Amino acid sequence: MQGATLLRVNLSTGEIRKEAVPEQTIKDFIGGRGVGSKLLLDSMDPKVDALDPRNPLIFATGPVTGTYAPTGGRYMVITKSPLTGAIACSNSGGYWGPALRYAGYEYLMVEGKAKEPVYLNIQDDKVEIRSAKHLWGKIVDDTENIIREETHPETRVASIGQGGENLARTACVMNDKGRAAGRSGVGAVMGSKNLKAVAVRGTKGLKIANPAAFTAAVLKGRDKLVKGPTTGGLTMLGTAGTVSYMNMVGMLPTNNFQMGVFSGAAAVDGTIVKRDFMTRNRGCHSCMIHCGRVTKVSGHGQFDGHGEGPEYETIYGVGTICGVDNLAAIIKANYLCNEYGLDTLEAGIAIGTAIELAEKGYIPESDIGFPLKFGDADALVKLLEAQAFRTGPIGHWLAEGGYRLAEHYGHPELFMGSKKQGFAAYDPRGSIGMGLAYATSNRGACHLRGYTISLEHFGNPIKLDPFTTQEKPYWLTILQNTTSFVDASGICLFSTFDMNPGEDVIAMVSESLGHNAGGPEDMLKIGERIWNLERMFNNAAGLTRADDNLPPRITAEPLTEGPSKGHVVDLPPMLDEYYQLRGWDNAGHPLPAKLRELGLA
Repeated sequence: MQGATLLRVNLSTGEIRKEAVPEQTIKDFIGGRGVGSKLLLDSMDPKVDALDPRNPLIFATGPVTGTYAPTGGRYMVITKSPLTGAIACSNSGGYWGPALRYAGYEYLMVEGKAKEPVYLNIQDDKVEIRSAKHLWGKIVDDTENIIREETHPETRVASIGQGGENLARTACVMNDKGRAAGRSGVGAVMGSKNLKAVAVRGTKGLKIANPAAFTAAVLKGRDKLVKGPTTGGLTMLGTAGTVSYMNMVGMLPTNNFQMGVFSGAAAVDGTIVKRDFMTRNRGCHSCMIHCGRVTKVSGHGQFDGHGEGPEYETIYGVGTICGVDNLAAIIKANYLCNEYGLDTLEAGIAIGTAIELAEKGYIPESDIGFPLKFGDADALVKLLEAQAFRTGPIGHWLAEGGYRLAEHYGHPELFMGSKKQGFAAYDPRGSIGMGLAYATSNRGACHLRGYTISLEHFGNPIKLDPFTTQEKPYWLTILQNTTSFVDASGICLFSTFDMNPGEDVIAMVSESLGHNAGGPEDMLKIGERIWNLERMFNNAAGLTRADDNLPPRITAEPLTEGPSKGHVVDLPPMLDEYYQLRGWDNAGHPLPAKLRELGLA
């Protein structure tokens, strides 16, 4: 069986060492999100504050990361989240993850805190901690460019911008000029360690245990992607093509979820992105989908610029939730988030929350500096900059995230999220299963941990009524277990719309490792083990059933227009059934029998 290497760097002591990851850990958790979460739980007390030097920052790849498996370019940043207090696992693509593997490391754990700004330079076996005082305060693009000049033109860089430096809980880790490990505030943890960047160049390549069998599995998966319906749509319009559909079914979050239909949806759809702003597609390592959009804005004054994006979640995060239908402004906001290292979702959700608070008179205008209303594109740009630099009272509280902002101004119920993390771009009143998915996601509200939209709206693999609670807990556990395994593999979730994870992905994992990981049932069991390990972390950190919740707007205020009109999410009965299916007690703790079954006791 193929082994795996953990590179541990302690910024407090300067110690750098390599460790072999135990073979049993790889068998049980595969890699990526699985092994990374195991390493985190084994290395810290979950009660430790997320910005404490004792909170490790782990970069984790999967066994197919860096291979020629379709979309095999993913890596994860795993730590305790400063936004939620729960486990964080933020997924990114591009080419950084493969570079780490080519240098000879599957995992990187950064511990402690440097006395002054530093960056980590990894050039194969040469690993060094370098001063980053000259980089502190620079945007992401400039940081990447300078580090390449100082190291090698082919160096890949994962870094933070001013958001992470200023410990914004909305900050992310950026790589490859536009790719982001976005959710849960992982950039703030990196900033708390005075770590500006991790630069990697690897020339060793990878060894695949069973090359012929691996190639056969890859070709089978690629054939499904070529012939599948999802790949073509993502190639043509990217994820931004989702705007019109979600608006049509009445679940496009508008004005901080006060509505599910956005009057300006046609102006911000993926077709307009492609027609007016897109210059080319962009894909990650070994990707045949190329859903990324490289764009340029010109002739729009202060909104001019160029870079990557926007994706659907960004159009929602810095667009519809803020009531903004100016696509040039949305794209400019995307560029600023990329430069400052802010999560386009969480940063925008905080602004959307602030706008509603301001409109209702809960935030004094003196804290903002100007009147704040939904639809104000100029304010959107100003508030992103204030957030990144923590400028003034509004900048400080925006950087704390939407929940803490709303709590500070006396109305936490106006934050639309779960576990202090904002909802994704789907109003769960139009897809009841997403309400349960948001509430139970281990990293806080997330659509990538259980995308029930695929069942409730697209009929994949079966069609469920979006407005009932029936069968949602059962299917959600399957989706959550599946995505846990996929994240452990190093494959992009988008490929699983057309590939079968229980057949194609697990075959690639098995042949790359030289260990038979089994079939569909084994895949689900591995995913269940990962899910429960994350839950164990959260329980130890102090999270309970009370954190598996939804705001009253979602549970008690029906939408008033559109196809989802009149619906709310009835959470308690779904949560009871979900806990029973999971083998957890009523407080949300895995029962001893379940832990023994999964080998976690």
